[in-house]
Amino acid sequence: MPRTVTVGLDGSPESLAAADWAAREAQRRELPLRIVHALDWHSFTYAPLTGVESLTRWAERLPGDTAARLRHDHPGLRIVHEQVAREPVPSLLAAAGNAELLVLGSRGLNRVTGVLVGSVALSIVARAEPPVVLVPTGGAGKGDRRTGPAATASPALVRRDVVLGLDLRRPAAPVLEFAFDAAARRATALRVIHGWSPPSTSGRPVPFGTGASAQVANELTDVLRPWRAKFPGVEVSEQTVVGSPAGHLVDASAHAALVVVGRFTHGPRPGPRIGPVTHAVLHHSTAPVAVIAHS
Repeated sequence: MPRTVTVGLDGSPESLAAADWAAREAQRRELPLRIVHALDWHSFTYAPLTGVESLTRWAERLPGDTAARLRHDHPGLRIVHEQVAREPVPSLLAAAGNAELLVLGSRGLNRVTGVLVGSVALSIVARAEPPVVLVPTGGAGKGDRRTGPAATASPALVRRDVVLGLDLRRPAAPVLEFAFDAAARRATALRVIHGWSPPSTSGRPVPFGTGASAQVANELTDVLRPWRAKFPGVEVSEQTVVGSPAGHLVDASAHAALVVVGRFTHGPRPGPRIGPVTHAVLHHSTAPVAVIAHS
């Protein structure tokens, strides 16, 4: 099966926004769009409440109707759709195996409910190998340039930066490459944010002015140098902040096309995991968030 941009669908406003975002991303990447709808009856929170027969018809029509709408909005985009009679987490994780990118819906702000109600989105983010993008309803159009009948003067369609949260302790190549590539595809700038804690002596922080902050800034510049060379058309700004970068990333998401964060796959405890910074950004970002797994 060829590589695809795959989106999970359940009929919620979040998943429909994710489908719109995924269609535009598939066009950017010149890949087919694959729509996957898991037939889990407990998850049909957004289905019409008119009986089992109507529910069945609605479920059967949902992927095809969504595909038809997206074909109309994106002429020339190849779209395939399917329903799978399995629970959503294993269904979407299986679908992610052939995906260059897996896209899910997110309510953002206080909680991530994802493609299907509950902890589905977080469960998938914590386990998926390919990049996963969570799209909040209001952030689907951020940073997109539209032309033709769909173009408007809305501020939501103004070009916005890609924002990268980078950990200098583990400056993972997959995370950096995804962020630079995303900025290049959008012809926009990349803003890199790194959070750090001042060194301490006998448990007391060393005062600023000792060169520690300059050293961190230099380290960030060194890490980014080869990626600037690989993506010479991408304008890059660097920002080092004291403490966790989560709040700064959330603030930056208000004016971002996409926020990119990493997910460390190996740690002291076995099992799926989402780090605290990534977890906070997923819950509060107003822009789509791409989570890139790395070792």
